[in-house]
Amino acid sequence: MEATLKGGKLHDITQLGVRLAVGVIFIVQGSGKFNEGFAGFLTNIGLPPEMQIPIALAEVVSGILLAVGVLSRISASLLSIIMLGAIFHVKGAQSLTGQGGYALDLLILACCLLVIAAGPGRASISHVAKRIPRFLH
Repeated sequence: MEATLKGGKLHDITQLGVRLAVGVIFIVQGSGKFNEGFAGFLTNIGLPPEMQIPIALAEVVSGILLAVGVLSRISASLLSIIMLGAIFHVKGAQSLTGQGGYALDLLILACCLLVIAAGPGRASISHVAKRIPRFLH
């Protein structure tokens, strides 16, 4: 049995799995950022506390859109920017592993880049709703 990725069911399942995994991670992580403690964390790393709500909303809304497969490329692009900020500004890109390591952040960034390049796949709302322009999928 040959595992062909392009155009087969395995391809669709893989794209759905990546979208769901990244979407759920950002929904859970973003919803935790609505707590007041995150505003204090932002102050400690040199960002204004007013960025709490935009960051939390960007993660939650983009995670939901990515999970269901609507505007996936735009959502993955926004989440990629957030991950770049996490790697370079929050963690300083000092250590791949260990305390303060960015290995998981790098993996999530790679998954977001995969969604940007490959699109949402056929197991998505944007594939079913043909009215969304293809470049926005």
